[in-house]
Amino acid sequence: MYKSFALKLTATIIFAASYFTAVSQGVKTPRVPSPGAIVSQTIGISTVTVNYSRPSVKGREIWGKLVPYGYNVQGFGAGNSAPWRAGANENTVITFSHDAKVEGQSVPAGSYGLFFVINSDNSGEVILSRDYRSWGSFWYDQKQDLMRAKIQLRDNTPTELLTYDFTNITKTGADLVLNWEKKQFPVKIEFAVDDIVMKNAEEELKGQTGFTPVGFSTAANYALQNKVNLDEALTWIDKAIAANKTFTYLNIKSGILTAQNKPEEANKVMAEALPIGNEIELNAYGYQLLNAGQQDKAIEVFILNTQKNPKSANVWDSLGEGYAIKGDKKNAIANFKKSLSLNPPAATKANSEKYLKQLGAM
Repeated sequence: MYKSFALKLTATIIFAASYFTAVSQGVKTPRVPSPGAIVSQTIGISTVTVNYSRPSVKGREIWGKLVPYGYNVQGFGAGNSAPWRAGANENTVITFSHDAKVEGQSVPAGSYGLFFVINSDNSGEVILSRDYRSWGSFWYDQKQDLMRAKIQLRDNTPTELLTYDFTNITKTGADLVLNWEKKQFPVKIEFAVDDIVMKNAEEELKGQTGFTPVGFSTAANYALQNKVNLDEALTWIDKAIAANKTFTYLNIKSGILTAQNKPEEANKVMAEALPIGNEIELNAYGYQLLNAGQQDKAIEVFILNTQKNPKSANVWDSLGEGYAIKGDKKNAIANFKKSLSLNPPAATKANSEKYLKQLGAM
């Protein structure tokens, strides 16, 4: 009786263990080999993220062997011809925070399976699939392709562990590169950054950001610096000025009006701004005018700054620099010497002395 009970108990335990093994998953442990990795790059205010697994070369012949040329016929899953999954284990997944262009083709914001095709002549193809949840290439279905584009592979320095990186980063784009063994797979990614920033600004200014003048001035200044949405920028900066009239906000408005080819209106706004500008703001504006080639206007601003801040060595040094750039040696020397007479900080002293030496006055 006891023997029969013991046998039944043992059978029950074995069945239970088997059942729970079948329906349960083990605890998370390190993935060896081919560890997981995530790489991300910000372009403008958009991000590109690649989530992938990193196989090693381990002395193996990679191209044409481990990774077949062309499409590989899978013996599992859909039994299909499939491209390379661009990594190991699950699909390599690329995610775009905003609409993008990949190799010149439009790609909506979202996540996609990333695949590559490589040929023996270093030509290749990049493929983005809407199906990014499958395991590797086993369930690849060409009907799920969002886009495919030709790419040209490059020979590269040896890379043992498959690595994704971003190169050639600019204001609007970057190259996503896969490096492995002695090959590099480059893929050009671009965003319409100005459009994205302006659209995002419109949305943010409807929320908490829109309750302060800083939000409106930041959006307006971006539009000014990039010469986009100037009419909207003028509306934004007017809201900032209505909340807090500052030299900075008036200067932005003047810049927008100048960009809109309204010089008289722009000058009128600056005439209102100059009396309320502090030393740093006036100095910066003077150099802004110098950089724009408006030497006489810059000197006028520097003179105003010396009148408002006569004990500042820095403003006399800036006035001397304005005259020096204009070619007025006499006035330049006089103002640099005035700066040195006021016990200037080291950087200001060095600048005045440098100019005086150049002008033959030291």
